[in-house]
Amino acid sequence: MNKESLQKTLKTGKVHFYSRSRQKLWLKGETSRHFQMAKAIFFDCDMDAVVIKVHQIGGAACHTGFRSCFYRKLVDGKTLKECGKRVFDPKKVYKKTNY
Repeated sequence: MNKESLQKTLKTGKVHFYSRSRQKLWLKGETSRHFQMAKAIFFDCDMDAVVIKVHQIGGAACHTGFRSCFYRKLVDGKTLKECGKRVFDPKKVYKKTNY
């Protein structure tokens, strides 16, 4: 998140982000229609990290189809295990084939 995305989030109530890979501001849900409505915004003591509690509109937050982007758990200190179910098929939502 950058300053502009935070300002847009505060103004609209919908969570916006800044994508470093795309080099642009984007609204979460603009493609999938799975918006995030900001419910509470928290800042750390150094004011350089932010946590936003959201109300998730639509089935999922993750572009891979899972409810959350945090659907992998480290077990035995070395193995990643999926610990969730896909809520939607990303190929149908995003028309991409690399998921």
